[in-house]
Amino acid sequence: MDYQIQTGGQTQDSQPGIEQEMTPAPVFIRENYRGSGKLEGKSALITGGDSGIGRAVAVHFAREGADVAIVYLEEDEDAQETKSLVEAEGQRCLLIPGDVREEAFCKEAVSRVVNEFGKLNILVNNAAEQHPKEDIREITANQLHDTFATNIFAFFFFTQAALEHLHEGDAIINTASVTAYHGSPALLDYSSTKGAIVAFTRSLAGSLAEKKIIVNAVAPGPIWTPLIPATFNAEKVEKFGKDTPLKRPGQPAEVAPCYVFLACEDASYMSGQVLHPNGGQVVNG
Repeated sequence: MDYQIQTGGQTQDSQPGIEQEMTPAPVFIRENYRGSGKLEGKSALITGGDSGIGRAVAVHFAREGADVAIVYLEEDEDAQETKSLVEAEGQRCLLIPGDVREEAFCKEAVSRVVNEFGKLNILVNNAAEQHPKEDIREITANQLHDTFATNIFAFFFFTQAALEHLHEGDAIINTASVTAYHGSPALLDYSSTKGAIVAFTRSLAGSLAEKKIIVNAVAPGPIWTPLIPATFNAEKVEKFGKDTPLKRPGQPAEVAPCYVFLACEDASYMSGQVLHPNGGQVVNG
């Protein structure tokens, strides 16, 4: 499949962005991707699951046989579209709108998943925000708090709530970023949270090893998602991803299979690791 795209100079006014407003639309699954029951009978909770990488993971999980709960902020149209896509795969989909920065909401979301599906087997901590600033002195205390609250505090909250329901063979998958490895001068706070996610993943894997709960992460490079036009100006969107060895941004469909692998029995001897779908950038991590 040819994933070459022209992103154009499009922008959006607010995060996390709306997938329905993107041209071209992100590719969330390959037409020739065949499920093989890798997640049959399982249920998953995906934060930031309404669009972008989260949507792609939701549809891939559904094609592999899992029921899916999607946590999202307020992008109802995108969430409804993802729900339709999951249900078209023959699986159930639960939509849970709310703010992942709030500990009480995270606990409630996990409870709703267990009440709806009867269990929780896979937690995907994926929701994120980013706000470019060229000078560290421009990062306000409020921005710093919000970025950390969304990008790493929520990972703690959801994991704490989920652990009561996860058992041997179940999985936690965290979304990190290539910026955790090579940094990003204009995304200092975002990159810092992504570095924290890598350390969180490695530490949590060790903590849960005795319980045989598998913990891994995915560190995508530049992927064409709503967060991009919602973050950057037209010039940067036009150039997005073209500085990678593969000379293009990636598609969510090229990232989601990493999550399938880490969620299923194929990854039973992997924990504390990070996969790197990043367009060929060697990060040695």
